[in-house]
Amino acid sequence: MKRFVLFVFIIATLVLSACGGPAATTAPPAAEPTKAEQAQPTAGEAIQLTFMAWGDPQELAVWQAIADDFNKTNPKITVKMDVSDWDSYWTKLDTLFAGKTPPDVFAMDAPLFLDWQSRGVLLNLQPYVDDSPGFLDSLYPQPLEGYKLPDGYYGLPRDFQTIVMFYNKDMFDEAGVSYPKPEWTMNEFREIAKKLTKDKNGDGKTDQYGFSADLWDMELFWSEAIWGFGGDIINADRTKTLVGEPQAREAWHFIHDMMFTDKSMPDTIAAGEYGYDLFQAGVVAMWPMGHWAIPGYSEVKFKWDVAPMPKGPVSQATSVNSAGFVVAKDTKYPGAAWMFVKFALSPEGQTRLTELGLAIPMQKAIAESPTFLERKVGDMTINQKIFLDSLAFARVKPIFKGYTLWASAVGDGMASIWTGEAELDPTLDEAVKAADAVLAEQK
Repeated sequence: MKRFVLFVFIIATLVLSACGGPAATTAPPAAEPTKAEQAQPTAGEAIQLTFMAWGDPQELAVWQAIADDFNKTNPKITVKMDVSDWDSYWTKLDTLFAGKTPPDVFAMDAPLFLDWQSRGVLLNLQPYVDDSPGFLDSLYPQPLEGYKLPDGYYGLPRDFQTIVMFYNKDMFDEAGVSYPKPEWTMNEFREIAKKLTKDKNGDGKTDQYGFSADLWDMELFWSEAIWGFGGDIINADRTKTLVGEPQAREAWHFIHDMMFTDKSMPDTIAAGEYGYDLFQAGVVAMWPMGHWAIPGYSEVKFKWDVAPMPKGPVSQATSVNSAGFVVAKDTKYPGAAWMFVKFALSPEGQTRLTELGLAIPMQKAIAESPTFLERKVGDMTINQKIFLDSLAFARVKPIFKGYTLWASAVGDGMASIWTGEAELDPTLDEAVKAADAVLAEQK
């Protein structure tokens, strides 16, 4: 009888189990670890990341401070810094990739981003971004545009630069000219430049110019002028150079007339007598530049400030560019590399970066706080807010494959115009042909 009861009990238990009753105790499958969880070093594991950037010893010190701060909150991850000057940086980077020993994280200039991404050497950061919901919401959107492709972000901007007009207040005051207003126009700017151009010692040679700009690359003035006149730089699919189209050509003639008709702008031969930075040398009253120049201007002997770029006949425009972070696709520690990038873009990391005074922080909360807005330049306080306000009419500096070769085709192709050796229109035509040939090779 006992055996019968036991038999019945066993059968009942099996039936209940098959029907999903109380006996079903199979555990659910474990959730796949998030990217953030994958980033954490395992017990006893120590990670050393390498981070490469361009800059000077001052920048190295700040980046080292950021790395040290990161290590305090992530004691198993250290970051080895490697900072070089601009030219050496790119040569060294190419050498490391050729030797299959790339840095884990390295700095990127936005216009060069696609050339590097097209080589297949950059890690797609989109899975890490997806695993950090809301993270990008705290950053300025315009600089982000340059690093996003259809399948995600292959880099992130660490800071950005809007181009504004630096002006020498002492020169304006001496000439009795009012400082530039936010709504000033290109024509007003041109008239002011004439008034501030002088032969101060009466020897027949101009020794103070109303304006000057580096005309080799688009960033500092001629892209702003072309956009302001209603033109554009390159078409949407990056197959045709537009700097020779009618509206763009109006902008070139405006610049040419300032240099050779008004003579309020030195040609490149005259400018070369004073070195690269004519504003710092006290030779020009107005000079378009980015925030990176400010530390170098902290010890000049004159008072200065900044104004927005003047409005063209069609629109007001400026250029926005950025330096960014990218991660090598072959890094052994993608998760840890992401953690460092994310930390450098956090309020803590961005506060440290603001100490350099070179660029505008990507974190809106830091850029719009006294940390940035009230930062002194030597003994002066300048209108830092102009750099942020300029985002309202900023256009992203074009980013496309072959940018360096294209920029050389335009810059070198037009160089003889600015020495006075060549005519504008035919020389511009030839430069456009050379630039279009570069684009054709990138297909």
